[in-house]
Amino acid sequence: MLSASNERTSASGNADGFTDISHFEHVPRRYYGRYFASAVILAIIAYVVVAFARGQIDWAVVGRFLTAKSILKGLGNTIVMTILAMALGIVLGVIIAIMRLSTNPVMQAVAHGYVWLFRGTPVILQLLLWFNLALVFPVMGIPGLFEFRTVDIMTPFLAALLGLGINQGAYTSEVVRAGLLSVDTGQYEAAKSIGMPKLQALRRVILPQAMRVIVPPIGNELIGMVKLTSLASVIQYAEMLHSAENIYYANARVIELLMVAGVWYLVIVTVLSLLQSRVELRFARGAGRPSAKR
Repeated sequence: MLSASNERTSASGNADGFTDISHFEHVPRRYYGRYFASAVILAIIAYVVVAFARGQIDWAVVGRFLTAKSILKGLGNTIVMTILAMALGIVLGVIIAIMRLSTNPVMQAVAHGYVWLFRGTPVILQLLLWFNLALVFPVMGIPGLFEFRTVDIMTPFLAALLGLGINQGAYTSEVVRAGLLSVDTGQYEAAKSIGMPKLQALRRVILPQAMRVIVPPIGNELIGMVKLTSLASVIQYAEMLHSAENIYYANARVIELLMVAGVWYLVIVTVLSLLQSRVELRFARGAGRPSAKR
């Protein structure tokens, strides 16, 4: 009787009830589709690299113009415009976000209209409108006190700053509003219970907590602003792409000068990406979850 029971246990599995699979051979799974896709992607990358390396691009010209005076000046103008336009956009974005959350219907309506208008029209259209503002307002100022011709002050720099900064404010306001809404309502009540005015509560309690939500998309918007400044070339602002265009109009080295601009854009974006990662890590401290490292 005991012998028969042992035979049944041996045939069906171990005495603990688990099936003995030690006699099975492990066969690794083959991902043929993955291998094929990887080979195709690598082949395409190799083809593109070889095409650029062995094509008609004169890389010596690219290297020579990387540090050309006009290119470096355009690079500086691009960085300056990025910083100033983004600063203007952040200031406007915070103000509009607070107005959107206000209980005042007039402020809410104005904020909604601002976001609707500047998100609903192309940036290049807004740049052209600011640059040609003198056609609508030939003279600006206070009559009898001071007046000035709009065409004299609406330079390419000012038009680009207003066009890019005000447009950015509409997008930043939505990011800031999302960050403010992400903070638990109990924080608002706690600040109110200790007698903090609303604006002080926003500055001391709400905004520091909302920054964890606000910083990543704002960093992404900053990187986007670097490339968005290239649109200012249509109003003759001497940013980097405009400088590259002026050079290749003269020497016909179109691809080479576009490569120069592309290299500098990648350098700026790489530096800003590293800074964004550091800022995100700083604001992620104490959040109870690790921040994704880049």
